[in-house]
Amino acid sequence: MTSLIRQPRFMALQELKQQEQAISLAQRFDEDPARFSRFCFAFGEHMRVDLSRQHWSSEVQALLCELARDMKLESAIAALFGDNLFNHTEGRAALHTALRMPEGASAILDGENVVPQVHAEQARLRAFCERVHTGEWRGFGDQPITDVVNIGIGGSDLGPAMVTEALAPYQGLALRAHFVSNMDGAQLGSVLADLDPTTTLFVISSKTFTTDETMTNARAARAWLLSACGCEAHIARHFVAVSTNTEAVTAFGIDEANMFRFWDWVGGRFSLWSAIGLPIALAVGFERFQQLLAGAHAMDEHLRTTPFEHNIPVQLALLSIWNINVLGLQSEGVFPYSQQLKRFPAFLQQLNMESNGKGVTNAGSPVDHASGPVVWGEVGTNGQHAFFQLLHQGSVVVPAEFIGFARSAYPYPEHQRKLLANMLAQAQAMAFGKSREQVEAELAVEGHSAEAIAHLAPYKVMPGNRPSTVILCDELTPYNLGALIAMYEHKTFVQGVLWNINSFDQWGVELGKKLAARLITDLSSDEVTTTHDGATNGLLAQIKAWR
Repeated sequence: MTSLIRQPRFMALQELKQQEQAISLAQRFDEDPARFSRFCFAFGEHMRVDLSRQHWSSEVQALLCELARDMKLESAIAALFGDNLFNHTEGRAALHTALRMPEGASAILDGENVVPQVHAEQARLRAFCERVHTGEWRGFGDQPITDVVNIGIGGSDLGPAMVTEALAPYQGLALRAHFVSNMDGAQLGSVLADLDPTTTLFVISSKTFTTDETMTNARAARAWLLSACGCEAHIARHFVAVSTNTEAVTAFGIDEANMFRFWDWVGGRFSLWSAIGLPIALAVGFERFQQLLAGAHAMDEHLRTTPFEHNIPVQLALLSIWNINVLGLQSEGVFPYSQQLKRFPAFLQQLNMESNGKGVTNAGSPVDHASGPVVWGEVGTNGQHAFFQLLHQGSVVVPAEFIGFARSAYPYPEHQRKLLANMLAQAQAMAFGKSREQVEAELAVEGHSAEAIAHLAPYKVMPGNRPSTVILCDELTPYNLGALIAMYEHKTFVQGVLWNINSFDQWGVELGKKLAARLITDLSSDEVTTTHDGATNGLLAQIKAWR
C-alpha cells in the first residue's frame, strides 16, 4: 500500500496547511455561526463530541474522509468484525468486538462463529459472581468473601482497575475490589495489610500464567494466605484464574473449574470485555458488566454502519492524522473532568501508545512519517493547578481532549456546576485566549498606572488559538463508559490502518524483559559484574555496595 504521506489527497492537505493555520479559531466562529452544529457529532441520546475548536475546515474534513477511503479503511472496518489477521506478526486475529456482541450475532473466524463461545464463558462468569455475591462461595474460615484482589499487569490490570473505579457509585454490593500490578512489593504489601485472609479472594489474570510481575505477586499472595490457613487445600477457595494455561493454573493450586478463559484473538489492552473483566463484574454486578458491553457494542455498530463524515471514531482518528502528520502536533492531552475517571488517561496511554508506537509498517519497512502520539493527562480541576500553564501560554501546542458529564452520581450539585464551568472555561480560554488590548483594558480598570500596565501586559496575554475537543455525556453510566472506551479503541484502530502499522502487537516490550531476566541473576549474587555496559556494571556495583 502507498504510504499515507505519498497519497495525492495527503499532499493536497499539506498544501492547505498554511492557509488553514492563517485562520484563527476566533475568526472561524465569527465567520461561520453554524460551525458548532457542523462539527459537533451525536452518539445516540447520551454523548456529544465537539470538534469545532480544532484547526480544520469542511474542506479539510472532506479531504481526510476521501483519504481514508483511499487507504481502504472501509474494508478494514468490515474485517474488524469478522475473519481478519490484523496481528499478522503473531499470526492472530483481532476480534475483541465479538466479546460484546449479543447472543445470536455472528463473528466468523476460520469458518466458525465465535460468539457462542463468548456467551458460554459469560454464563460461567455470571454463575461465579452469583456464588460470591450470595455468600455461597466461602473462604477457609467459612465466611463470605468481602474483598477481591486482582493480580495482573498491563491490560490485565489497567482496564479492569479503571472501569471498577469509574463505576464506584454502582458498587452497592458488600464487596471491595483491589488491584495489584507493580513488581514493587510496596503495592502488594499495602493492599494485604488491610485484608482478612479468611474473606479475601484473589483473581490471578495472566494469559500465559507466566508473566513475571503477575506471578511474583501471585506467589507472594499465596504465601500470605498459607501463613494464615496452613493448608494447601485452601488455595482453591481463595484463588481463581483468568488464563489459557490450564497446566500452570492447576499446578498453582487453582481448581480448573475456577479458571476462566479467553482466546488468543483477544489482545491484552482490548481484553476488559472478556473474562479479564471478572473483577468488574464482581465489583458492580454482572448485569452492569453487561450494560458496559452493550455500550461498547453500540459504538461498534456506530463505527460499522455510519458514513465517515458522521462517524465519531473515524473523525477523531482523521483529526489526529491532520494534527500529527500535517500540523506537526505530536502530543495529545486527555483531561476527564470526573474524579471517577482518574485512571482513564493511564488506560489511554497503554491503548494508544502500545498500539501505535510503531516504527515499522505492515510490509516490514520503516515508517516514513510520525505515528503514535504521546498521550498523557490528569483529571480536572487538578491539572489546572499543575500543568495547564503550559497549555495556555507555553511554546508547545498540545491538542486537548476534555471529557465531562452533565450529571453526577454524587449529591453535590454545586460541585458539579463548578466542575463543568471549569471544563468549559478551559476549552474556551484555549481557543480564544485574551488579547493585549483586553489585558490592558482590564489592568486600567483595576487602577494600574500606565507604566505598570506596560510592564505586566505581556505576561498576562493568552494567545489562544489552541485546539481542543470536548466529549460530553449525560452521566457516567456503565453503558456510556463502554461506549467511551470503545470509541477510543476504534480511534486507535483507524489511526493504525491509516499509518499502515500493526496496532495489535507489542514487540517493543520484549527486549527489556529479557535483559531484566539476566540482571535478576546478577543481582542475586554479591560478586562483581562485568558482563554489561559500563553504566549498568557501575550501577550494579553501587546497588550491591548499598545492599
